Order: sequence, then C-alpha cells, then structure tokens
Amino acid sequence: MIYLIFILILNFSCAEKKSTEKAINQPELVTTSKTDTLKFTSGIRAIFQDSKGNYWFGSHNEGVSFYNGKSFEYFTVNEGLSDNQIRSIQEDKNGKIWFGTARGVSVYDKGKFTNYPYMNNNPLFDWNKTNGDLWFNAGAEDGINRFDGINMNYLIFPKPQNKNADTADNTFGVTGISKDKDGKVWIATYAALFSYDGKMLNIFDKGKLNLKDNERLHIRSVLADSKGRIWIGNNGIGVLLMEGTSTINFSEKHHLIHPTSKRNGNKSEPGTLEHPFAIEEDSEGNIWFGDLYTGAWKYDGKTLTNYSISEKLSNPMIWTIYKDNKNNLLFGIADGNIFKFNGKTFEKQF
Repeated sequence: MIYLIFILILNFSCAEKKSTEKAINQPELVTTSKTDTLKFTSGIRAIFQDSKGNYWFGSHNEGVSFYNGKSFEYFTVNEGLSDNQIRSIQEDKNGKIWFGTARGVSVYDKGKFTNYPYMNNNPLFDWNKTNGDLWFNAGAEDGINRFDGINMNYLIFPKPQNKNADTADNTFGVTGISKDKDGKVWIATYAALFSYDGKMLNIFDKGKLNLKDNERLHIRSVLADSKGRIWIGNNGIGVLLMEGTSTINFSEKHHLIHPTSKRNGNKSEPGTLEHPFAIEEDSEGNIWFGDLYTGAWKYDGKTLTNYSISEKLSNPMIWTIYKDNKNNLLFGIADGNIFKFNGKTFEKQF
C-alpha cells in the first residue's frame, strides 16, 4: 500500500513538472491589455505597417502597440521586450518583426520575443566581415547593430580624425538609418554622419558638412530620397542637404533660421525650421520635415509650406513621419497622438 502511494505521488510530481515546463516554454504571450483606441501618452517614436497590413506603434517609454484593424494590443518589458523605449521597427523576409530599443534589439516571432543586447563581448571594427540588411538603432553610444541572419553583430564607428570634429559633447549613438537607391546605408549619429556601401565606410563630420564655427553637430534624422539627395536633420541648425559632393544648409538658404538663433538647440521661433527630428518622402516626391517646435513642413522642389498639426496638442513635437502601404503619410507626435495628412489638413488617426 505504501509502495502504491509512493508511485502515485511520484507520477503526480513528474506530471506537475512536465506541466510547469510546458508553461515556461509556452511561446504564446498574453498582452498587457487590449483597447479600442491607442492609449500611449509618452509619445510615438516609431510607426510601421507590416506585410499583412497590421500596424505597430513604438512609444517613448510605454513599449509597443499592435493594431490589427479592430483593437490595440500592448507589449512591454513584462512580455519580453528589451526596453520600453522603441526607436525603430522593421520586418524581415520571413515576416518577423524587429524592434530597436534603448537597450538592445527584440524580435517578435510566433507569439514570443527573442532579445539581443546591443553590445557583445566581440565588437567588430572591420565592417566588411559582416553582411545582412537589418540595421538597428539599439541604444549604443559608439556603434551600430547589424543582423546577419544568425548572429547580431556590433560594429564600432571609427572616430573622425579632423580636429574640428564636433564630438566633445556628442556621442556616436545612432539616431537614424536610411538606404539610398544604390543600396548604400546612411547612418546618422549625434556627432557625425556615416555612409557604408558594403566595402567602404565614409565619415562626414562638422568640417565635411561645412558647418560654421558657431554651429555644432547634433544629428537627429537622415533621409536618402529617390533622387539621390541626402537630407540631414540637425537639432539647432536645421536641415542640411547633400547633393553629390556639395553640402548646403537648406534651412538657411530658405531663410528658415531666425537671425537671433544661437544655433545650439535652444527653442526656436515660429516660422523657422531649426530642429528637424523627422524626414520622409511622400509618394509624389515631396520631402516632409517634422520639427521639434514648429510643426510639419513640405518641400515640393520649389516652395516650402508650413503646417500646424493641431492647436490642441499638449506637445507639438513630431517624433516620426511614416509612409504606409497605401502611401498615407502618418505623423507620430510627442503627446502620443498619430495624425494623417489628407492632402490639405491633418486628421487624428487610431
């Protein structure tokens, strides 16, 4: 009898262990909550529409929201994200969704997250030893992450040797990534702009970008457009435009820097374009800029038009501009709202 009881207890214990292991390995996540409207309040830093038409929204410090056309689901560090600050979102050829966060890279696949720290014990200085189309802004201050299909590589930026390079108060943390029509990758960091064609890595520092003595680099965005031009958003001195070997201050050329501006990131006056945090090209080839203080700007190749998103915004800063699968232009705002441009005005979405 005692032997029988022992066997029953042993079987129950084994069954309980197997059940516990199954729960631990269960890939399906239970999201934090579901809502009918987007509930972020810390700001929208990233917008992405996947190949199935679903939207993903990355917040400043509240994680990710997934929208399937009916409801919003939320994922945070509690569900497996590396960090709640989301800086970029993209999809790979296998349908996996990748997030660049403030503390590494997270990938969402089949209901679960896998995380990669932004740094590893074997950083690479030779960029040519890696490959892969997935690049990440993931919180590092001196390099960038690149996934080769198997491993997450951490590539170190070479530092400018120019004595005029503006690196004293800046890091080489990545703020923007854009690929041009020839496949070259353009990487914006606070202290310099980098381009990489698969063989050669070029550095564009304060001297190469023709900045004045009283101007400092603090790059927040970059766009390689369909015409081969490179647009650089710099916090404090406006938009820089590279065409071939020539670089000009686009904001200054169009008289969009206030005469009394200290060009150091201080709050700017209305009607100026001194703090472009977001740049995007629409389906008609117009270039859009999202400013920290002065709303949205559209450049049609000849004229610039300034738009106020909404007078009711608690914080008008535009974190991101995104063109979705139907060529809608979506604007992510620092107060947590998202607006769509309808051709004339802005409509609140989601």
